[in-house]
Amino acid sequence: MTDAETMLDRIAAAENLSELEAVRVSALGKAGSITALLKSLGSMDSEGRASEAPRIHALREQVTQAIAERKSTLENAELERKLATEAIDLSLPAPEGLSGTVHPVSQVMDELAEIFADLGFSVAEGPEIETQWYNFSALNMPENHPARAMQDTFYLEPREGEDEPRVLRTHTSPVQIRAMEAHGAPVRLIAPGRVYRSDSDATHTPMFHQIEGLVIDRAITLGHLKWTLETFLKAFFERDDVVLRMRPSYFPFTEPSAEVDVGWSIEKGRRVVGGQQGWMEVLGSGMIHPRVIANAGLDPAEWQGFAFGTGVDRLAMLKYGMDDLRPFFDGDIRWLKHYGFRALDVPTLSGGVGA
Repeated sequence: MTDAETMLDRIAAAENLSELEAVRVSALGKAGSITALLKSLGSMDSEGRASEAPRIHALREQVTQAIAERKSTLENAELERKLATEAIDLSLPAPEGLSGTVHPVSQVMDELAEIFADLGFSVAEGPEIETQWYNFSALNMPENHPARAMQDTFYLEPREGEDEPRVLRTHTSPVQIRAMEAHGAPVRLIAPGRVYRSDSDATHTPMFHQIEGLVIDRAITLGHLKWTLETFLKAFFERDDVVLRMRPSYFPFTEPSAEVDVGWSIEKGRRVVGGQQGWMEVLGSGMIHPRVIANAGLDPAEWQGFAFGTGVDRLAMLKYGMDDLRPFFDGDIRWLKHYGFRALDVPTLSGGVGA
């Protein structure tokens, strides 16, 4: 039996990674047999080196490849063994000190869903990678609208067979169009989810969370919108002294449009929502533009409605006293333990949606 056959047999016979490593060291280590053969080439004459070098190098390559293949086989076998024999009972309580917390964004999402469910709203979702039709055109945004600019929007490479690139949605408003197309009218929904814009500072991140509200029905007025927002904000901040101020504004998909401010006051040295010591903007809203209703396949002469939108992360900051948006996405365990919620802090209207 040749040296090569002997080494290959030892490699094939290795039953675990430790045995395989021992074979590798004995063959390819500093004092290994193949290493010694390589060193011997230096003492040979040119004729001997010319005849022996190809054989020795081929032996090294053959052994190296065999070790790599055997290592892969042993690692896969070990993984299969662990998968078959090791299990974690997820129903068991976590050990002391290892229990996780609910992220403030997830908690606020649950609070919002609880509040609007009580008002008769359903929850709708849509894709985060959108066509420009749903993200812009159907929402009455013209081709030259600033929101379409490359510095504000993340554009993706066009898919095969598509003329224009898709985008990471810049708001959850496309869900309005999709919902009206799918279910017609009347409709009453909220659309929470992730959105993306090219911006980053203490109050902006490239990815953040937004919630959109939509009501489509007959004879809907601005009064219905104002009552809905007042009811929602009072329930969310759990205060009866929440005061709203609606300022005329412009959004392509609503007409008339209004920015919504809430009154704030200073309590224990911290600014909180409630009272009227000052005003801060929290929402954008308005009556759905007739073109948007028509783009969704409905008759604007028969159906009217309103929409509103706000940042979920901003609501969490206002309610729970955070002053910087960036730590929401840093994954710092210390921040999560401080601002996180227990798994059993489930928001209910009867018990108060706040934890």
